[in-house]
Order: sequence, then C-alpha cells, then structure tokens
Amino acid sequence: MAILADKNTRLLVQGITGREGNFHSQQMLEYGTNIVGGVTPGKGGEWALGKPVFDTVKAAVEATEANATIIYVAAAFAADALFEAIDAEIPLIVCITEGIPILDMMKVYDYLKHSKSRLVGPNCPGLLTPGQAKVGIMPGYIAKPGSVGVVSKSGTLTYEVVYALSQADLGQSTCIGIGGDPVIGTTFVDVLQMFEDDPQTEKIVLIGEIGGRAELDAAEFIQNHMSKPVAGFIAGRSAPEGTTMGHAGAIVEGGAGTADEKIEALRAAGVRIADNPEQIPALLR
Repeated sequence: MAILADKNTRLLVQGITGREGNFHSQQMLEYGTNIVGGVTPGKGGEWALGKPVFDTVKAAVEATEANATIIYVAAAFAADALFEAIDAEIPLIVCITEGIPILDMMKVYDYLKHSKSRLVGPNCPGLLTPGQAKVGIMPGYIAKPGSVGVVSKSGTLTYEVVYALSQADLGQSTCIGIGGDPVIGTTFVDVLQMFEDDPQTEKIVLIGEIGGRAELDAAEFIQNHMSKPVAGFIAGRSAPEGTTMGHAGAIVEGGAGTADEKIEALRAAGVRIADNPEQIPALLR
C-alpha cells in the first residue's frame, strides 16, 4: 500500500522536452516510475526518452490512460498547464514549478475545487513511494520501503529527515512535499488523513516551518482525528519577525505563525517535537 502514487501509477510529464523536465524524467525512469508519455505543445508526434510526446494533455490521456501528471513548465505558463490537466480529469497532478504568481494560483485553486483532480504543489519536490514510484525531484536513493509516512513543507528538510530515517532502519511508506507557497493544492491535514487511512503507514513525521497556520490546523486534526503516533520538526525557531524561509508562505507577521506557537499546539496534540531533524528517528522508536 501507499498513498497517491505506486508502481501502478501511469504518469505523464508536462514539459518533458524542456531541460528540467527531461532531466528529472530520466531520474524518474531510472527509479522505475511508469512514465507513459509527455506533453509539449507543438511537439506532438515526437519521442522523448523513448516515450511518445503529445500536443495536449487530453490527447495524451486518451492514448496512454494516464492517471497522474507532473508539471515542469515555466512559471508564466504553469497555470495553463494546470488548467489543462484539470480539464483532462487526471486524478493526481504534481506541480514542481516555483514562482507561479499568487493570483494565477488563486484562479487554479478555485477551479480545482470543482474538479476530480488533486494537486500536490506547486513549488514542491513531489512525492516518493520507496521502491515503487518517484513523482518529482526527491532523490530516490535516500529512501527505503517501510511504514513511516513523511509530509513536509520543505524540500531539503524532507531529504534530510528521510535519509536519517533510512539510516536508522525506519523505512517509509510515502514521502510527500506539499510546498510552502501561500496557495497550494494539498494541505498537511489532507495528507494526515490519507496516512491515517493507509494500512501500511504506522507512524508519521510532519515537517513544518514558520508562517501561516497550516501546522496549527494539523495540530487540531491530530488531536481530534488521529490514532497513529506523530513526530515533528518546525524550522525557523530563531527567525525574527518578518523573516522568510525561502517560501512565499513562510512569513511571520504580528506574532502569528511563529515556531513557538506551532510547537506548543503540536505538543498539546501529543506530537513529539524534535529540536533538530536528526532526533526524529529516536522520537519514533
């Protein structure tokens, strides 16, 4: 079992002929991900990495029966790529692109609410189900199959925690980076619910950061709806007010969204909080 993606996922790559899309598609293929095709307008009929390229997502879905897509499209065109994927009714959309204007994402988010699709991202590392599928840019070699679910706002902290878990022989069910932008498609609460419902996932790691209230919502959900143990880490404890953590959504203003506030809420919900990422494996034992 896994959440969102596994060995049966049939993946499209929007932007497969671009530099980033091509490079990361190669990495995903080498990991064993089942890429069934790519989409680049104007290049339909060509081939990339041995996979057929289509002009539109709709044509690609009709030909390949894809049930997921990943977007490596420049920020100026990413919203259009997202709308196209939603219109094609693809169940899972992962958007790696960073720098998408907030106004564009607000329009996408509103459209998404009335669709059959789930979006992970944007500005995220995607997801990794160890030994089955890599949908994004997470380094596959740091992970190993197991029963710990990982959900994070941060890309690099995700890698650090997953590596520490693997070194401690704590394998992972699925690792997901939800992204740290102000407007994202999938929240901590969404992923926590999926992990709670997943028979393979026995323990969960939540990696948050300063800014916003996503971690506060997660704490409330954990306290009221979760039976599985959760360990966590909040980045930015020493950051002064107004500091950003590299994400547009990680801004502390007026004392709201501070690390201490989030840590207090998570601890009150029974989450074991690490002072640094390397402590997380010990907290799970």
